[in-house]
Amino acid sequence: MNFAFTEEQEELRKTVRSFLESKSAETAVREQMDTESGFDPAVWSQMGEQMGLQGLHIPEAYGGSGYGYVELGIVLEEMGRSLLCAPFFSTVVLAANTLIHSGDEAAKQAYLPGIASGETIATLAFTEPSGKWDEAGITMQASGSGDSYTLTGTKMFVIDGHTANLILVAARTAGGVSLFAVDGGAAGLTRTALSTMDQTRKQAKLEFANTPAKLIGAEGKGWDVLSTVLDLAAVGLAAEQVGGAQKVLDMAVDYAKVRVQFGRPIGSFQAIKHKCADMLLEVESAKSAAYYGMWCASEMNDELASVASLAKAYCSEAYFHATAENIQIHGGIGFTWEHPAHLYFKRAKSSELLFGDPTYHRELLAQRIGI
Repeated sequence: MNFAFTEEQEELRKTVRSFLESKSAETAVREQMDTESGFDPAVWSQMGEQMGLQGLHIPEAYGGSGYGYVELGIVLEEMGRSLLCAPFFSTVVLAANTLIHSGDEAAKQAYLPGIASGETIATLAFTEPSGKWDEAGITMQASGSGDSYTLTGTKMFVIDGHTANLILVAARTAGGVSLFAVDGGAAGLTRTALSTMDQTRKQAKLEFANTPAKLIGAEGKGWDVLSTVLDLAAVGLAAEQVGGAQKVLDMAVDYAKVRVQFGRPIGSFQAIKHKCADMLLEVESAKSAAYYGMWCASEMNDELASVASLAKAYCSEAYFHATAENIQIHGGIGFTWEHPAHLYFKRAKSSELLFGDPTYHRELLAQRIGI
């Protein structure tokens, strides 16, 4: 296995980075954070129509470009670096992957082309007020059969749930956990935007009251699909965390070179040198974990489950530590609202908890490798 990226992949990184530098600068991020929808529709359609980012890893048969998970990981890394405010993770990593792995040909034909073009904003609703990320946490009931199902219950912490026009929902039928597609404007669906610490990634509470839904895949086989999707999401999030961690490391090092105290740059003091060196070690190790996860996801091999948990646990801690140290190195200015350090700190904290915290994933890893 080669950890070096190909020329084509490096070119993709360069293109995405320059696009995000112009469209997701700090001013744009702060602007979108304060809006209800949390993203700029013009940038979103540009990403879909001109850049083809939403369809990057969707198979060509469904209107995508058919690239692998490594390419998607590169894009996510760059998005994490610039704190892009857009429903990309929910639509592409959660919803599109759920459809791709559902085994439901009709659902793929119906929904994937819209996601690939950027017309459809989609998300996955599976967590409930209990806050559990595992199969036991799904208690919502679905009733009905064939083409006619209804859902009743509450889903919490749904990423971009208030703006999505397609919601994939995990609920229980007699056969077990099953997946359903619900239209964003369906009857009996109430969507409430949640007030979150990390305003760059919007979340919502969804309440269903006899809401019509369409079964996706086989009844009772939903968790088989979801567990794979959650591993892919963990790898995608690890790639995003690595992008953010590298950015705050760069920020800290740049500041240490120019901030003068006691007549010399603070970067010449041993305490600051040690902080920067420790951050570098952690960020590089996190990259190795995330890139290996991306390769496993691309190959869909047997290692994916264990590597996904390993990458999620390690990258979460490395990113959070890097953002905290970045604030320390910046000193007083790092604590102000005007400085971007706190935006990365909050994103790091929310990402650490998303899909299970490091302790949860280490426990999962232990189970998966049979310890």
